[in-house]
Amino acid sequence: MDEPDPDAALLSRVARGDAAAARLLVSGKLPRVVGLAHRMLHDRSEAEDVAQEAFVRTWRQAATWESGRARFDTWLHLVVLNLCRDRLRRRREVTSNAVPETADPAPDAMATLVDAERGSAVAAAIAALPERQREAILLVHYQDMTGAAASQALGIGVEALESLLARGRRTLRARLAEQELRDDL
Repeated sequence: MDEPDPDAALLSRVARGDAAAARLLVSGKLPRVVGLAHRMLHDRSEAEDVAQEAFVRTWRQAATWESGRARFDTWLHLVVLNLCRDRLRRRREVTSNAVPETADPAPDAMATLVDAERGSAVAAAIAALPERQREAILLVHYQDMTGAAASQALGIGVEALESLLARGRRTLRARLAEQELRDDL
């Protein structure tokens, strides 16, 4: 790791029980953590639960954190990914017959509906990707992680990450084009 971890000093303060540092850490990381979990799980409540568990693990690990092995942000994203993977595995074991909630109609309901449909199609196509491709796409394109940070979070080399991204993008383009053809029929 070439640059010092920008979160190291804050994490050190958290380890010493500094409540203000903990609030700063959470306020700085929470939106991205919840965002990643929500994109993986498609459930806001579960995403918030994952974020809470990730920060609990952060507080428990703060005193033993070894700066220099990995950036804290990379480690935190890996924790979130693992928690989401666990929840997704449990979901496969339990099916639900619950009907999804419908969107509240807005003044510009048609545009909102088209945007939501497009977003749903993209989300569904991403969710259908193989796990590693999906995670690579989410980390790089939705979490704005660099290739190096994303590859470290996934425990693979940068070239392997690029390969996952290329295959994932190709599959997404094909699935979205196929969906568009079906919609045109």
